Amino acid sequence: MAKPTDPDPRATLRGGLPDRYLTPDDIAEMFEVPLETVYQWRKKRTGPPGFRIGKHLRYDPADIRAYVSGCKDADRNAA
Repeated sequence: MAKPTDPDPRATLRGGLPDRYLTPDDIAEMFEVPLETVYQWRKKRTGPPGFRIGKHLRYDPADIRAYVSGCKDADRNAA
């Protein structure tokens, strides 16, 4: 859970990209979904693309931005 002094994790998507790869916890916090949802997205291949570093799942911030942009475009085209 974010501390009051921590920046809003969604600011990552609005502002500049962080200088590190994101964890599943970061993704869950950014999208305000349970951590299990992030793992289900990965399993079903419906969410943002991630990759493994050994046993650790990580997400490239650039891929997250592209995923969000794609979701926005799909919503606009569906309307």
